Amino acid sequence: MIQIANAPCSWGVLEFGLDGKTGECTRVLDEMQETGYAGTELGDWGFMPTDPESLKSVLTARQLHLLGGFVPVALTRPEGHEPGLANALRTARLLAGTANGGRIILADDNATEADRTKKAGRIQPSDGLTPEQWKVFADGVHRIALRVFEETGLQTVFHHHCAGYVETPDEIGILLDLTDPDIVGLCFDTGHYRFGGGDPVEGIQKYGDRIKHVHFKDCHPGLRKQSAQENWDYLQSVGNGVFCELGRGEVDFPGVLAGLRKIEYDDWIVVEQDILPGMGKPLDSARRNRDYLKSIGV
Repeated sequence: MIQIANAPCSWGVLEFGLDGKTGECTRVLDEMQETGYAGTELGDWGFMPTDPESLKSVLTARQLHLLGGFVPVALTRPEGHEPGLANALRTARLLAGTANGGRIILADDNATEADRTKKAGRIQPSDGLTPEQWKVFADGVHRIALRVFEETGLQTVFHHHCAGYVETPDEIGILLDLTDPDIVGLCFDTGHYRFGGGDPVEGIQKYGDRIKHVHFKDCHPGLRKQSAQENWDYLQSVGNGVFCELGRGEVDFPGVLAGLRKIEYDDWIVVEQDILPGMGKPLDSARRNRDYLKSIGV
């Protein structure tokens, strides 16, 4: 049965540094529960307690399931693999120790490479990795996912993400072709897929056999076009609200749901709306996003 969760990024807890103060952990979790969500992801390391018993306590008090932890790794650089593996294992041990399980949501170290950050949403084939770089990247993904499974029993899913080296539908396909489907699943993010140039409904049809985790994020068509016209970088696009409230953008969520049901997806959907300080009240957006999903049947 599909269940609905939210993530700390919807309260401004983002994986890259931006100005402004975000909410405290307990208030964010209280508001998730208040607005009708049944689960959450970990957020940045240290946002939630990093002791398993303390983490279980804050989640159990709010009847929230912990679904996964986001781990960005500099996968194009061999020297980034070892510290990335250490971070993934640290996160996986915490997830496993809560008794709720969850999965590692692995990604490139997004918004750290200037050219990819500048061109997010308008990446061309010439902006991509060479075959040699792809091998380094995919080997890092596979090694981290395998070690996580061997040491904790947890699954790893790869999160395609704008401003990283796996953004476009073609880049997603290359990575999946280079990795073992028994070891590496896909975290399918509707908003990043759309901003990266794809149709999310088609993406589910194309990659359905690898999808093990789903993020629901919308993409505002006017702001997506304005981003391209004015050459905004990724952080400007996010700061201007390109990832809008669900149902207010161009992602066909009823079509996405139909596609997920067709592939018999019965796991969690995690709402993500990147809200930065000054962009409105996360509590209100979280409630409207949950109401929208109820209106389309989940």
